[in-house]
Amino acid sequence: MGVVSLVYNYLFCFIKNYAIFIFDNFFNKNKTLKSMKIVQTALVLAMAMTLSLTSCKPKDADVKAKVETKLKANPDASNVMVTVNDGVATLSGEVKDEATKAAVEAAAKDAGAKSVVNSTTIAMVEPPMPVVADDTVLTSSVKDATKDYPSVTAAVNAGVITLTGSIKKDALPNLMMALNSLNPKSIDNKLTIK
Repeated sequence: MGVVSLVYNYLFCFIKNYAIFIFDNFFNKNKTLKSMKIVQTALVLAMAMTLSLTSCKPKDADVKAKVETKLKANPDASNVMVTVNDGVATLSGEVKDEATKAAVEAAAKDAGAKSVVNSTTIAMVEPPMPVVADDTVLTSSVKDATKDYPSVTAAVNAGVITLTGSIKKDALPNLMMALNSLNPKSIDNKLTIK
């Protein structure tokens, strides 16, 4: 319920009570002006307390500033953005892992958010690029890997292994696994399968 509707509600109650008081005084002359003052004072105090209580809750801008301050303290949360609406903090952006996701949510709660909608996503970690050995080391390793396959000829140029010759179908997977484990840029397979 908003502050404006609370004010209207109390104003309506005040007018209703005032009308009852006037009507009562018109037919009953024993009421005094003192009772009217008591009713008015009680209504004014009730309105003042309600307005002060509703203004005690933190403003969205204040909560947002506190959350942003807490997020700046965490270097892993540099890509996280926050919006606050009616005390509900919504977090978005990308974090590095599940622990960081939980930490940014806790930071938002600690900053005074009523509740938190954590829409952050965990960044996909790209696998490291394989290290391609220089051609002399790669050539030596390829020669060692192909020694059990006498009908296979291998050449290395700029990290690319070129295979020629022939090989039995059941031996090909083992050879390819051995060569792929050397991390070449690519393997150009021109083998004839027997």
